[in-house]
Order: sequence, then structure tokens, then C-alpha cells
Amino acid sequence: MATTEQMMQSELMRIVTAGSVDDGKSTLIGRLLYDTKQIMADQLQHIEETSQRRGDGYVNLALLTDGLRAEREQGITIDVAYRSFVTPRRRFQLADAPGHVQYTRNMVTGASTAEAMVILVDARLGVIEQTRRHSYIGAMLAIPHIVVAVNKMDLVEFSEERFREVEADLKALGAQVDLHDLKAIPISALSGDNVVDRTDAMPWYDGGTLLEHLEGVELAADRNVTDRRFPVQWVVRPMTDEHHDYRGYAGQVASGIWRPGDEVVVLPSGSRTRVASVDTLDGQLDEAFPPQSVTIRLEDNIDVSRGDMLADPQNAPTVARELTARVCWMGEKPLEARAKLSVKHTTRATRAIVEELVSVVDIHTLEEREAPVQLELNDLAVVRLRLAEPLAVDPFARNQVTGSFILIDEATNDTVGAGMVISAE
Repeated sequence: MATTEQMMQSELMRIVTAGSVDDGKSTLIGRLLYDTKQIMADQLQHIEETSQRRGDGYVNLALLTDGLRAEREQGITIDVAYRSFVTPRRRFQLADAPGHVQYTRNMVTGASTAEAMVILVDARLGVIEQTRRHSYIGAMLAIPHIVVAVNKMDLVEFSEERFREVEADLKALGAQVDLHDLKAIPISALSGDNVVDRTDAMPWYDGGTLLEHLEGVELAADRNVTDRRFPVQWVVRPMTDEHHDYRGYAGQVASGIWRPGDEVVVLPSGSRTRVASVDTLDGQLDEAFPPQSVTIRLEDNIDVSRGDMLADPQNAPTVARELTARVCWMGEKPLEARAKLSVKHTTRATRAIVEELVSVVDIHTLEEREAPVQLELNDLAVVRLRLAEPLAVDPFARNQVTGSFILIDEATNDTVGAGMVISAE
């Protein structure tokens, strides 16, 4: 087991798992926890006793997560359960998202911050409708790394021919929906083949295990270091004798590399200046990059407030009053054209009106069709919004931080939608 010091120093990777009801998702998560030695002795004893009492004939690792699932089905907890585990190379936060079509909003929530998605496929069934839908969501959210765990290989006699058939179908699906970095790995979660430890049962497979693949994914390459974007979260003015003239702008670097001397445009006002320094509690930095939290001081004393965005004037986001965006509707109440909502984008909020429901995805065929009169819960649609105040946005495909937003019902303050910018005017 990794030490606490290793945990603190290793890099965090967020994963979301997706799969149909009987694909073995619970068993896979249990296997990852068991084989990386994350289970306490008393937990293991309880699972062994329960497995024996149920007559399973083996240690049923699915029981590690099925308790959470039972709670969720009773509505006791939220629909996405999070599990953490750590290896000497990396820390992992695993979001276990429900697979049913009626929980699309929960799937989107769990996947929205993931760097990788693990989609489970039953080797006997291959690519089914759920696989297509989960792949579509992975592509829609531009998740950088997609791993398909072709599970239950033991039930197809560890057949290379069957795996290659499923792999070919997965590649075709990946090309159709534009999946990033797609990798298929043959596994048996029940017996642990190719999950954490390599197996002798599939000598024809010369790739790494599921865990080896996840440990080896290069996360730094996924970050946008080209487009300098810095949403201002807080204006820092200590007003002490020592720092009476200090004025800085605190927040998290959304993208790009920030250095003293860089030119800056403040949006939406359009004022220009340069970076005087990049500060932290530990002192000044030569450069800052995502997702560091820093305070940026500017050379000129110009008007900058919370919700403004600092950006590269030679490569600035669009200051938009109209957005076309793909939206996952999460509200129990249907969405109709002309509806009024609040839009929360980075550190800025404004009101908006729904100009048009453009199209909706047929979740079964993944084809776009003409939008209905209203959007129902879990619909994935293209919507046009008119904003009361301008927002500095990028297309989601280019910049996930400045290209995403949430929709809020002003009457209830509930989050009712998640949006990804397609284009802006």
C-alpha cells in the first residue's frame, strides 16, 4: 500500500466508470480496490462472510460497492458514488455513475470533471445501445482518454477472435462519435485477469493491464497551455501598512502559461495592460499554468472585478451576447423556448433567455433530430441562448473551462442544465 507521503506527492487522476447493469462494474471497482490493497481487514472479513452466507462460492468483490448502490436506489444519497484509491504512481478518484438512460444527467455530472472514462462491455454481448450512449457522452464532454474494459473474457474462453471482433466494433464507434485516445483491454474482473495484475490466460494480448494503462496516461499533455485565460475570482486588497498599495486578482488558471511581462486584455471591458507579477503565499512565480491557484498583479491600476476575465489580447475569447450550445437538461420541469434562466460561467453569472431549441439527440440512435416543443429531463439538445450581459467564452472543443456553463432556475436556485459552447456571437 502506498504511504501517506506518496499519496500527497502523486498526481490525481479523475475517472468515471460507465456500463450496463450486468457488465460487472461493481466487481471491477471492487477488484481495483482489493488488488491495490485499499480494503481494510474488517471490510474484507465482512465481504467474505456475506459471500459465504449468500452461497456465492467466491469472494464477491461487488459487495464493496453494492451497499452504496442500494442506498442510491432508495434515494438516500446522490446518484454518483465516489471512491478513491492510490498506487505508488498515482492517486485516483473514481466516480461510479449509474448506467440507465433515465440517469443521463447523473452520468454527465460524474463525467464532467473526468480525465478518463472506463466503459465496461460484456465480451459476450459486445457493443450495445448503452455502450453507444456512454461513448457519445464521453465524446460530448471531450474526455481526453477512453478505456473500454472488455469484461467477462472468461465466459468466452479468453478468445482472441471474440476480443478482436469487439475491438473492431469499438473502433468504428469511436470514429463515429469522435472519441479521444480509445484503448480496449480484455479483462475478467471476477478473477482479476488484466485488471491490476497481468494474466497467463490471454497470452495473445501483449498490452498492459487496466491499472497500468491508467497509471501511464500523460495528464499534463491534456491541459490547454496555448490560450491564456484567467477568470478573476477575488480582488485582493489587504489594506495593511505593509501592503497598503497592493492590488491583485486571485483565481485559478483556466488555461495558458502566465508570466510577468505578458500582455493582458481585461474582458468584457477591453482594457489592456501587462502582468506585473504572479504571486502565491510562498512568493512570486516565474510562471503559472493550469490548474494552479495564484494572484496576478497588473502594471496599471485599471478597473477589474470578480467575474472579469484576463486573457491574451492576441488570442482572446469571444465576448458574446448569443450562444449556441449543447445542453444536458437536468430539470424535472421541461424546458421551453422563451424560458428565462441564469447562466453561471467560470466566475461570472448573468441572466439569459432561451431563443430557440435547435435540435435534440435521439439517445437510441445518436442522431440529431428536430427539437420538440420542450426538452424533458435527461434530453441532450442544441439550444440558442441570448444573454443579458456579455460572457467571454471559447468553444468547448477548444477550451473546456471557458466553454462550459451551468443553467440555474432563478426561482428555486436549482441547477437545471449543463452546457457546452458550440459557437458564440
